[in-house]
Amino acid sequence: MARNDFDPATLTPDGRPAAKERLFDPAADGPWRGFVNGETLGGSVTVLTYGTDEIGVGPRLHVHPYDETFVVVEGRARFFVGDTVIDASAGEIVFGPAAVPHRFENLGPGRLQTVDIHHSPRWIQTDLD
Repeated sequence: MARNDFDPATLTPDGRPAAKERLFDPAADGPWRGFVNGETLGGSVTVLTYGTDEIGVGPRLHVHPYDETFVVVEGRARFFVGDTVIDASAGEIVFGPAAVPHRFENLGPGRLQTVDIHHSPRWIQTDLD
């Protein structure tokens, strides 16, 4: 499918170079495998990765002053975003609006692996429990 959403001739590169950072060490243990602040790359989003094999386990209830998008890479998760409960599986995304408390947990069976996109150049969070 060919796309033609804009005219490239209308854009001028801003001079930022391409960049690379390690998001996580594949051999590391623990659910929080790593994160890269967007400002490290000169970008506007921060990327985290989370994974656990334990059913019912996930990040604690917390809130951010910006939006967050969760990508379920492997497994199944139950997200609690404000008063809304959303079940999502591999290949699906969930959106958490700014200032709305949220958390998620592994529904199993097996591993839950997510990539969490923070719509901010820095990871800013307040834990609520």
